Order: sequence, then C-alpha cells, then structure tokens
Amino acid sequence: QVQLVESGGGSVQAGGSLRLSCAASGSTYSTNSMGWFRQAPGKEREGVAQINTGGGSTYYADSVKGRFTISQDTAKNTLYLQMNRLKPEDTAMYYCAASRFRMVNGMNRLGYHYWGQGTQVTVSS
Repeated sequence: QVQLVESGGGSVQAGGSLRLSCAASGSTYSTNSMGWFRQAPGKEREGVAQINTGGGSTYYADSVKGRFTISQDTAKNTLYLQMNRLKPEDTAMYYCAASRFRMVNGMNRLGYHYWGQGTQVTVSS
C-alpha cells in the first residue's frame, strides 16, 4: 500500500502562484508513475500532469502546459506541482495519485492505484 498526503493548497488571485506537495509513504518502491488530477464542482476528475518516477519523463494537459510544472524529490518521496499564472478556471480540488504502471501521458484516472485526500485550490478573478 502507498499513502499519499497533499498540502499547499489555498486561495490566490488570478496570475498568482502556488506549489502543491504530495508526501508518499509505504510501498513507494512499487510505483512507477505519479500524477496530479483535479476536480471542480459538477465536473469529472481530470488529469493535470504526470511523471514517470524512474526516468523523470513528464506530461501535461493542454490546459496547463507552460504554466504548471510537475517534479519529484525521490530522496524525500515527495511530488510537487508548481502552478504559475493561475486562472479562475484552475479552481478545483487537486489530488495526488500513484500508479504501479509506467505510463506515457497518463491522464486517465483509471490507471492509478493510490490516491490522496486532496487539497483545495481557489483562484479569484
């Protein structure tokens, strides 16, 4: 089992920045991909960014390319999402996820085995 705990959410004005963190514990050796997802009220959960924990390849949803950066600190078992130039439409609950699969452009939630509880991001105009 892998446990994931997100932090770093909050309220920010449009154009601002936030950095989300996801601390992983447990059987982290079994994970090959990690990702960030988000879910706004009344909408489905959507993939935002994904990283392969071994090689470090990264993938992004078109809506966040050039603004968000996913990264990892393997020594700390921590995943990050740096979010810049935030927009009101980025408002959502953000979830960290981990997968036993090594994925390419892993934006489908079905590919993930472990989930955190989420951290709220609110962007005001």
